[in-house]
Amino acid sequence: MKNWIYLALIAFSIQAVSAQKYYLQCGNVFDPTSERWQKDKTIVVEGKRITEILNGFVDATGDDQNIDLKEAWVMPGFIDMHVHIESESNPRAYLNRFTLNEADVAFRAAVYANKTLLAGFTTVRDLGGSGVNIALKNAVEAGLVGGPRIFTTGKTIGSTGSHADPTSGVRKDLMGDPGPAEGIVNSPEDARKAVRQRYKDGANTIKITATGGVLSTTKNGKNAHFTIEEIKEIVKTAEDYDFLTAAHAHGDEGMRRAVVAGIHTIEHGTLMSEATMDLMIEHGTYLVPTITAGKQVSINAEIEGYYPPMVAAKAKEIGGKQSQATFAKAYKKGVNIAFGTDAGVFNHGENAREFFYMHEAGMPVKEALKAATLVNAKLLGMGDELGQIKEGFLADIVATKEHPEKNVLALQNVHFVMKEGKHVK
Repeated sequence: MKNWIYLALIAFSIQAVSAQKYYLQCGNVFDPTSERWQKDKTIVVEGKRITEILNGFVDATGDDQNIDLKEAWVMPGFIDMHVHIESESNPRAYLNRFTLNEADVAFRAAVYANKTLLAGFTTVRDLGGSGVNIALKNAVEAGLVGGPRIFTTGKTIGSTGSHADPTSGVRKDLMGDPGPAEGIVNSPEDARKAVRQRYKDGANTIKITATGGVLSTTKNGKNAHFTIEEIKEIVKTAEDYDFLTAAHAHGDEGMRRAVVAGIHTIEHGTLMSEATMDLMIEHGTYLVPTITAGKQVSINAEIEGYYPPMVAAKAKEIGGKQSQATFAKAYKKGVNIAFGTDAGVFNHGENAREFFYMHEAGMPVKEALKAATLVNAKLLGMGDELGQIKEGFLADIVATKEHPEKNVLALQNVHFVMKEGKHVK
């Protein structure tokens, strides 16, 4: 009898804790649908979700808790559509590939994930790593480590010798001949198998390297890496698994093939022509500009020994000025814009630098905020749960002490972060 009473008391105490509500008394709340700020609202959070939004400042009662954000600027949790959560740029990065064990990568990734969350990014799309990113996604979902909600591609898909080929630039006895299981494809059949392998591995999005890249140890950073038939097979197979597809692309021809084949987002888009911009508008393709990464690689390339000479040369050519100029032209032309940074190419937790560069290039802050919330949520298929502060939605909420439209740099210093109803900062 005593044991039953004891268990009943435990069950009651758990229920009591879970029933506690937060009353967020907010002076200014951003609505990305109207791109306007709503005055004096109380957001009621119970469990993981927003249960009510009340006019004025309403006080909590009983065991419920007030959170004073009356002088703050409150927004939905930010979503970054392009990160690499497993790594962070440093002069030893190329050597680390041969010295770090999978466990070393995992411990570092957990730190990077927490930095990202504390910076206000409650959701990210990880676009390529070793597979540790999938384990980290699962660990965050299980509550084992702190971090943003992660959508991840696992290992990026590329062709032999491409930007995504992990054996490029190494000596011949280490090269081997990686195939679809490792994300390397050379035919439509390979492409189909590689997508299915990503699904089997536990990924929930697909990324290809449609062109060469900057940081890989291959000479050309612009050439096309896939036939259009291969990309079409990737897109077709990804659709079977309800995967969002992304294409890393700097050169225009690879971009054009990816758009025609039906890829959802173009990452970087550095050397995009106006004809390809028109094609993206026609197909409804989104550009994820990653301006911050372009800026940072240009800076790092000037530091002697930071990159191998081949990489430094590409970084100087395809750098921050070019990526920002392309973004400005694409935005003015009417290309769909999503928010993404390529964090990992620069330090994790500095993702909000992208807001500054987008604004500097001509996009109003309110539109950049919409891209990082409402737009990205819809792209991820989470438009009915994320990207807005709305009744029934997951309680992903961030706040700054200054008005972001008056000082965009305020977004780099969020002082309040809540993810799924948990007050983490």
